[in-house]
Amino acid sequence: MRPFYYSLWFHRRLFESGVPILAYHKVDRRPRRARFRSIYMAPELFDRQMRQLAAAGFTTAKLGDPFPPAGNERRKVVLTFDDGYVSAFKNALPVLRRHAFSGIQFLVADHIGDVNAWDVREGELSVPLMGREQVREWLAAGHEIGSHTLSHPRLTRLTAPQQRAEIRDSKAILEDMFDVPVKHFCYPYGDCDEALAEIVADAGYATASTLFEGVNTQLSPAHLLPRIEARHPPRNLRWVWTCVKSCFPRL
Repeated sequence: MRPFYYSLWFHRRLFESGVPILAYHKVDRRPRRARFRSIYMAPELFDRQMRQLAAAGFTTAKLGDPFPPAGNERRKVVLTFDDGYVSAFKNALPVLRRHAFSGIQFLVADHIGDVNAWDVREGELSVPLMGREQVREWLAAGHEIGSHTLSHPRLTRLTAPQQRAEIRDSKAILEDMFDVPVKHFCYPYGDCDEALAEIVADAGYATASTLFEGVNTQLSPAHLLPRIEARHPPRNLRWVWTCVKSCFPRL
């Protein structure tokens, strides 16, 4: 079972073994007709997750901060948001401010102020993405932005020149648009391999985030960092038993 993040109670042991990078998308209630239901996070659940982390003494780190050799004694967590949805801006920003947490939005450079066209093509509902002023407000609040390519493709299906354009040109566009260095990259759909990691490194990014399982230590590859997707908990007995076993392995 993939270690999706639902509640700190189920993940405390994992979070003690290394620094988790949590991956969020839409911070909003799921519409009935939503096709990709797993990338919605209800605002009240997001708020609860942040409160749990703060109450347990976790503080946020930034991508590029050094990871510990082992463990997570300082209780650090990295918060990432893919695609730049307006719902994440509206509903996550006040919660982050309340807990003095910081996060990074991975933006699709050719779709600033647009909609999630890559999902719409697959039958998903159209929802708005952050515009320039919202991104500037996000930055002014002390948060960061990174690149999520130009158009949100599955990179391994592209030619090498197309891959380089998506990776390098998106960095240049975002830096020019917002006058900040863009040091961090995120692979759309978590679709990546070692060849792509080399292109990302050559383009000048300090890190690149995947959807590989796990937490991070000093040994984590900078351009293939694992993340943990934050989701609503499923409601079935198999999931409950798996979570109980993860917390009490001697059962």
